[in-house]
This record gives sequence, structure tokens and C-alpha cells, in this order.
Amino acid sequence: MTNSTTHTALPRLATTTAGLRGTQWDEGALPDNLNVSVHALRTADGGAVTGFLMRRGGEKTVVCAMHPREVSIAHYLAPAILKSGAAFWVQGSRTPNVDLRLEHELAVLDLAAGQNFLRQAGFQKTVLLGTSGGGPLAAFYIQQASAKPEDRLAKTPAGRASGLQEAKLPEPDALILISSHLGQGSLLEAGLDPSVTDEQKPFESDPELDPFSEKNGFKEPPASSAYSAPFLERYRAAQRRRVERIDAWARRLLKERAEARKSGADRRRASWSPIMEIWRTDADLRCWDVSLEPSPRAYGSLWGADPFKSNFGSVGFARLCTPESWLSTWSSISSNATMAKCAPAVHQPACLIRYLGDNSVFDSEARRLTALLGSSEKSVFELPGNHHGRAVAPGEPDGRKLAEKVCVDWLSDHGFL
Repeated sequence: MTNSTTHTALPRLATTTAGLRGTQWDEGALPDNLNVSVHALRTADGGAVTGFLMRRGGEKTVVCAMHPREVSIAHYLAPAILKSGAAFWVQGSRTPNVDLRLEHELAVLDLAAGQNFLRQAGFQKTVLLGTSGGGPLAAFYIQQASAKPEDRLAKTPAGRASGLQEAKLPEPDALILISSHLGQGSLLEAGLDPSVTDEQKPFESDPELDPFSEKNGFKEPPASSAYSAPFLERYRAAQRRRVERIDAWARRLLKERAEARKSGADRRRASWSPIMEIWRTDADLRCWDVSLEPSPRAYGSLWGADPFKSNFGSVGFARLCTPESWLSTWSSISSNATMAKCAPAVHQPACLIRYLGDNSVFDSEARRLTALLGSSEKSVFELPGNHHGRAVAPGEPDGRKLAEKVCVDWLSDHGFL
């Protein structure tokens, strides 16, 4: 299912869709005789996670959905997959919907707890379902699960023991990616406002890099901005430099705490767990200049069509981090959970679904993800819809129903039903 890659810019405004992957099912969507059970599990390092198993009985395959930062029990694909004859498993990390301390290495242990439980429950095959940020996590899990224990990551980017070398990590049998990006760090770098000159002073800016200055090509919405190629090049280089600066800040904080612990002279400093405020993280030029990587997307970002509210407001990616979570999750440089590092290790059959109106995963990233996957058997589907598969504008197609059919047909064709 494909659409033409030639599109005209439409003056449509995005609505806030981040975190709205699937909040409810339509009445009657779930199959009859469905059993839903809740399971409190322990990870290999003693963490607590919760999983929700939906099944009708007799299923041999279970489709497993996990996102590192969110838990959406009512995933929109669950009803169709359940009706097709597979079970459906949804679980969260040890800190669901709170990513302040999220370290992806520990999220791998969280995912492993679910995989071990499902194997013990008698399922013969497991299929990982990675939606949005769940995609890089699934690829990271597969990379670590497929490695010899001694070759797995021993430490997180912040230097703490990962526990991965001692953990049991069952390999899944297949992977489904929907709206997957290249990693939380890659996603954030593309949206970082590089005109920030001081992380502790969120209003100070370099006017030469200001994405919302008319001098640099910005126009008030719904008119599309028009950034020049030289500005775009300077902007992207400056985004990488900002990541480098925040990495250095995080490592400096960790070093100060380590030194305090080593000396033992100041228990307060040795116990201190600093919180980093990362402001102005919604400034991907492609969201405001729809001529960049043209697509049928709406004007705006996942957070809406007002760039000032989303870039300067309190809601957004990576607003609050610990040094540990920044380095493991949000740094495009230090994070291990990137498709560039992990996707080549994916050897299982893979199904990739991309929504053409996505305003956070663009053509260049979708193509790169497809190329990075090491699987010799990968199927790519392009469907209408925004990042979550909903219609981009009233009257336009809803891609979620199409995604249901794609997933069920793909599972059937590959012997999982």
C-alpha cells in the first residue's frame, strides 16, 4: 500500500497528538470470550514491572507491545490481532509515564521480564511490536538478546552496571515497527533549538540561529516558513553542538557526585541526584517549513501548531532529566538505544509501517531505518495518517484500520497465526 511521494504543502494545522497512541477502544471492538489478566513481574535486577495479557485461549503466538516512556493498554491494534488468533501483551517500564530516570539499558531488563513470563506461560512465538519510541527499544533488546552474554553492554552510558550480562534475554521471533523513529536521541536532536546559548537561561538566544525569526525565514502559521539551505546547514551543525554541550554538562554532574562519594566529606553532595531542565526542544525546521521533505503532513509538530507554546512550554520531550537518563535516552551521541547501533543486529522477519502524514518521522529517516535493519526479510508499508495513524485532516483516511489489516495479513503470511 503506497502513496505518491509528490505532495503539495497544505495549510493544515497539527493538533497535539503526543502520547495519544490509543486511549480507548470502540464499543464492540474486542472479541468475545476475552480474558484479560494483570501480572506483576520482577526484573533480573529486582525492578518491578506490570504487564497486561489479553487472550481468548489456545494462542501459540503473542504480540508484545512496549514503549520505554509510556504504557498504552488500549493499543489500537490489539482488537484486530486478538480476533486474528494471536494473544496481545502490553507492558510498561519500571517507571511508566515518568521518564525522569529512564535508562534504556534497564528498560531492556524490563522488556525481558515480560518475554520470560510469556515463554513460561507456554507461548511458542513472540512478536515484538514497537510503536514510535518502542521501535528503537525493541531493536536494542534484540541486539542485546542476540549477543553472547559476555558481549552485552556491561554499563550504562553513565557508568552504572547494566545487569545485561547476567540476565536471561529470550530472543523474539519477529518484529513489527509502526511509526518508529531512529531513537529518542535522534528524534530530540532534530527538534533541539540550537539558538539556546545557556542551558540555565532559557530565554537567551543567538539571533543568527533563531528558528522563529523572520530574518531567518520564519513565517507566522499557518503560512509555511521558508528556511534557506545555508541556514539549514548551520542550524543542524549547531544542534549537534548543543547535544555535545548537554552531554558535557551531564558528565560534569556525574563526576562531581562521584568525587563527593569518593571523598566521603560531604554526605549531602554524595547523595544529591541533580535534575536537568532541558528547554526549547520542539524546533525541527521541517515542522514549520513544509517544503522540507514534502509530505501530506499538517503544519506543526507532535505538540501542536504553535511553535512558541511547544518550544517554550512545559510539555515536551526531555524537559526534565537526570544525567543518567539524558545520556542513556536523549543524547544522540551517548545513547546505546539508536537504530544506527541496533537495527543491523535485527535478523528476524520485520514488518515496517510508516504513516505518510507523520510530522516526526520524515522520508529520510524512514528510508534510513529500512536500510539499517539487518533482516533479510522485511516488508515496508506506507499508509495515510499522522504519527498515530489518525486522519491528518477531517475527511481524510484513517490509517489505523489499514494498519490492522497489514499486521494481521503479515502475521498470517509469516506463519504466526
